[in-house]
Amino acid sequence: METNGHPDLQGVIDSIPSNFPTVYTWDYEVTKQQLRALYDRAKLDQWNAQTNAQLPHPDWSIDVQVDAESFPDSRFAISTTPLWARWNERERDEFRLQATSWSLSQFMHGEQGALLATAKIVKSVPSFDAKLYAATQVMDEARHVEVYHKYLTEKLRESYPITQPLRTLLDAILTDSRWDMTYLGMQILVEGLALAAFGIMYQTTNEPLIKQITQYIMADEARHVAFGVLSLRDVYPQMTDAERKDREEFTIEACYLMRDRFDAAEVYERMDLPLKELTQHMRHSEQMAMFRRFLFAKIVPNLKKLGLLTPRVRDEFARMGVLEFENLTSTDDEVVGVR
Repeated sequence: METNGHPDLQGVIDSIPSNFPTVYTWDYEVTKQQLRALYDRAKLDQWNAQTNAQLPHPDWSIDVQVDAESFPDSRFAISTTPLWARWNERERDEFRLQATSWSLSQFMHGEQGALLATAKIVKSVPSFDAKLYAATQVMDEARHVEVYHKYLTEKLRESYPITQPLRTLLDAILTDSRWDMTYLGMQILVEGLALAAFGIMYQTTNEPLIKQITQYIMADEARHVAFGVLSLRDVYPQMTDAERKDREEFTIEACYLMRDRFDAAEVYERMDLPLKELTQHMRHSEQMAMFRRFLFAKIVPNLKKLGLLTPRVRDEFARMGVLEFENLTSTDDEVVGVR
C-alpha cells in the first residue's frame, strides 16, 4: 500500500506496479478515418455530471425513493426465496438499498479502472487518431466515476469496496505492457460487461434518475466498444499463433471472472444473511442468466470480428452456453458504421 507520505490517505490510495512504453507519434495526418470520425462524434456528445445549463446533465433535483416501485422485486434473485416472503417491506427496502448500492459501487470502481486504462492507451498506442479518441474517453470515464459517486453519496448514502474478481481483472489489464491487451481487456471485454450491466439496470429499474444517468453512460460506452473494434480488427489477423494464443487465454480467463462477478456476496455478508445458500441461488437464478445473455451478446460478436472466436475460445464459450450469440451484429456497430 502506497500513501505517498499522506497518513490521512492510509487505506484510500492503492498502487500496483506497471511498466509500459510511452509512444510519441510524429505523423499528425488522418490515417484511420473511422477513428477520427469517432473522435469528432465524441466531442459533440459530451455531457456534464453536474447541473450545467450549457450541457445536457442528469436532473439531480429528483428525489430518489428506494422501494418496490422504483426497484421492483424482479430485479433481485432473493425475491424468489422463502426469506423474502418472510420479510416485511422495510426489510425488503433495506435489501434493495444495499444491493443497488453494491451494483453501482462496482460500476464506479470499474469506471475508475477504465479511466486508468484509457490514459494508458493514450500513452502507449502508436496511432495518433487512436490517441485523440482515447483522450475523449478519459474525459468520459472521469465523468462516469463522478456521476456514480454523486448518486451513491447524495442519493443512496451507501457504498461498497471493489469485488475481488473485478479487481483481479482490472489489475491484469493495467499491468500488461502490451497496448493491444489493454484494448482487448478494457474496450472489448470490460466495456462489453459494462454495457450488459447497464442494459439490465436500465430495463429492470423504474427510478428516473438512475435511468437517466444510465442512458447517458450507455451512449458513451457504445463509442468505447466501437473504438476497440476499430483499433484491433486489423491487428490480430497479423499476429503469430503464439501471440494469438496469449490473447485467447486472456479472453477466456476474463470471461470467467466477469461471469462470476455478480453474486453480491458482500451484500449478504453486510446484512448477516446466509451467504452460501444465497450465493448459490444467485448463480443459478434467472437474473444471472439474463446478465450472461446481455454480456455475451455484446462480447461474442466483437470477438468474432477480431478473429478471436477461435476453436479454443469456442470450446470454452460452449461450456458457458453462449455461442448462440456469435452471429449477432453488435448494436455498437451503429455508432460509426463499423462492419
